Amino acid sequence: MKNLIKIEMVLAALLCTCLAQAQTLKGSPASIDKQYRTAIEYGYAFVNTSRSVPDYINPRQLVRVSPDRYLELHDVSYPYAVPETKQFLGRLSAQYHSSCGEKLTVTSLLRPRDRQPANSVAHSVHPTGMAIDLRIPSSQKCRAWLERTLLSLEKQHVVEATRERYPPHYHVAVLARGAGARGTLQAGSGPAPAYVVRRGDTLSEIASRTGVSVAQLRAANGLRGSLINVGQKLRIPGTASDASSGSEAMAVNEIIYRVNRGDTLWRIANRYGTSVEQLRRSNSQAGDALQVGQVLKISKG
Repeated sequence: MKNLIKIEMVLAALLCTCLAQAQTLKGSPASIDKQYRTAIEYGYAFVNTSRSVPDYINPRQLVRVSPDRYLELHDVSYPYAVPETKQFLGRLSAQYHSSCGEKLTVTSLLRPRDRQPANSVAHSVHPTGMAIDLRIPSSQKCRAWLERTLLSLEKQHVVEATRERYPPHYHVAVLARGAGARGTLQAGSGPAPAYVVRRGDTLSEIASRTGVSVAQLRAANGLRGSLINVGQKLRIPGTASDASSGSEAMAVNEIIYRVNRGDTLWRIANRYGTSVEQLRRSNSQAGDALQVGQVLKISKG
């Protein structure tokens, strides 16, 4: 009887540990915002179209990721990443192989904006090449090792990791500081990042690099033309602290989500750390029966 009680206690402890890990690996609007702000801070470029991918392939921006004895690429359309992410992936795959005896499988790397899935968020960092998607291992031992490692790295602020359900995979955004682009980004008086203009910069280049439009840059900085000066600080629109009025704050505190096949209000709420009631309040037309392609607003508040 005592042995049975001990076994039950051990199983309960293991269950609590697994639940804690699953909760930690859940995505949230705050995590998405952190990834996006990091991409801007490091000067990563957002690739808008598949045709423009070759323009970014160079040692400082995007480098090719190739399969090796530790790493497997499965249905990866654009096998490129920023150098820091490639280096991280090389180390992680070697350690994973050493611990599990199998290759680490990557299912997605760079994804240009015109190749993003319908259910992607507006501030996805996949177009920068700083994020990777990993296949969830079928082996419980390997799955446990990978989740423990991702959790540890997340606590050290090396990555932001999320276990996605549809389709099942780990989304991992690498937060390691890189060389960045020609411009530098510094923290302004508030939490919104400010871009410091350097020689040779243009508004169109800065807009492309930070994932916004030239019109948005002009509006956020009170610019009428395209003239900018070396050393000038530009506010980057689209982050939560960039809003100065109530209507703007409402806009940046929301995520626009497009319903995918198999979605329910409960699943969407669970994925983004909100409640079904909050989703219904933000989307008065949303009933329990969602339609594929339907647009929902997900509030951060």
